[in-house]
Amino acid sequence: MRFTDIPGHESVKDRLRAMVAADRIPHALLLEGPEGIGKLAMARAFAQYVHCQNRTPEGEPCGECQACRLHESNNHPDLFYAFPIFKRKSDSESYCEEFLDEWHEFLSSDMYADFDTWVRILNPGTKQPIIYNSEGNAILRKVSVKSYASRYKIMIMWLPEKMKEECANRLLKMIEEPYDDTLLLFVSNNPQDILPTIYSRVQRVKMKRLPGELIERYLVDRYATEPQTAKAMAHMAEGSMTAAVGLLDVETDNVEFLDYYRKLMRQAYMRDVRGLKIWSEEVADFKRERCGSFLEFLARMIRESFIYNLGNRELNYMTREEEAFNSKFCPFVNERNVSAIINETDRAALDISRNANAKIVLFDYAIKMIVALRM
Repeated sequence: MRFTDIPGHESVKDRLRAMVAADRIPHALLLEGPEGIGKLAMARAFAQYVHCQNRTPEGEPCGECQACRLHESNNHPDLFYAFPIFKRKSDSESYCEEFLDEWHEFLSSDMYADFDTWVRILNPGTKQPIIYNSEGNAILRKVSVKSYASRYKIMIMWLPEKMKEECANRLLKMIEEPYDDTLLLFVSNNPQDILPTIYSRVQRVKMKRLPGELIERYLVDRYATEPQTAKAMAHMAEGSMTAAVGLLDVETDNVEFLDYYRKLMRQAYMRDVRGLKIWSEEVADFKRERCGSFLEFLARMIRESFIYNLGNRELNYMTREEEAFNSKFCPFVNERNVSAIINETDRAALDISRNANAKIVLFDYAIKMIVALRM
């Protein structure tokens, strides 16, 4: 993994390079930030850069030396990982080493692979993956021995917020009395959940959400996404590449949602009560979670229609199909009714989330749209 493989975060890359150039690598470093922005990839790139035997003038691992080749094959003897796992047998200890095949599959899946991806690969059933107390002893054992192929021994811990307290306390002693040329590199989505005594003793590097333009370009280049759709997905992802890719996965849902949105608004405008009754029954068949997603989609479409009606197209983030309908429908969403429509949509979503009868809630919502569109 090289720095150039990771889109964005140039200031973070420069800071990490400067640590190596000044030979002032901290013994405990935390990369923190939202999920889906490439923190684990950055940790891997930094580890390879530290171990590289022939760094380039541009500040990259060479990719050709023995250390780089070992990194690329996930076989470097001085790089270790700790990550959330589960106990296959409840009456025995469990260690990360038992799950290296799954971990390597996870690392090769995508640089933005998230915790949900790891859970799917790990397949723990109903168990919640954590970092067990026993892993603390394993980490101490690995970093206490002399390095084999490089100056630095590096332990990358992914999601330290999932450490059991006893494990965290064992690492705390090592952070306070570090071994020579040893780097503990933590990667966290939720640093507020890390044991405060550890969090206060590590050097922290914050990684920010990705710019929408970068996500948009990534979706177009890697997934051949239509540019307008990529722009809409990048906006909805709120700086997370994982969320943007996830939105592509649910694009089939959005196509169906758009069809039901069109039916709702057309039948409400024509005051087709019978059609709205059928509509509410069909949408209720989505079941609660998917029905909630549909209402979120409706709220977004209403907002996009209102913005379109205001004439400021630069603030719109719709796919081409969404725009084709909303460009004609937008006059019916205006300053007189937009608040009422949004409030009713939010109320319907809340009622359904509380397990109210979806058919009744949706039919009531549809009837209220008849009134709202005539305001």
